[in-house]
Amino acid sequence: MKLADFYIGLEFIEGPFCWRCTDVGTRTVVAIRLTENNPIWYQGPPYMVEEVVLDEASLADCHLTEEEHIKAAVVEADTSGHPGYPGEAVHRMTEVRFKNPAYPRREMFRFDRVRADGEILHPYAAREVAEEWMINFYLPFTQNWGEIPEEQFIALPIATPIDIKRRADQLPS
Repeated sequence: MKLADFYIGLEFIEGPFCWRCTDVGTRTVVAIRLTENNPIWYQGPPYMVEEVVLDEASLADCHLTEEEHIKAAVVEADTSGHPGYPGEAVHRMTEVRFKNPAYPRREMFRFDRVRADGEILHPYAAREVAEEWMINFYLPFTQNWGEIPEEQFIALPIATPIDIKRRADQLPS
């Protein structure tokens, strides 16, 4: 969805949750997650449940119906070129991430980055080494692992769908 599609009171799906829009800004939408059975939780403002800011990346994953959400996910999987994540990789990423919960900037894990050689880096955890954070990453196209200092990682550009397609085109036929 686009920012112009939102209005206060609109109910929509983003990720695995249903939401209700509570405010529309110039770049973001504020919403409450609809997880409670009793509607009294959703009376406001102020609300008794947390209001969450959804940015441009989150808005692109919003849909009005579950059917639209599923169709978009299927199209993305069929056209993106992203190889996905094997079960063993997901297990390892999850295990390491929860062993190191102290990392203060967890939003860092939201976006893949792209190196100068075109390789896509998927961040999943961080660990502190001598007062410096090291970002752990997975390379989905080569199924390799690595880490990089946080300052170097954030200097890399955020991976776009074009970067992913470019990297997929480098795979042997």
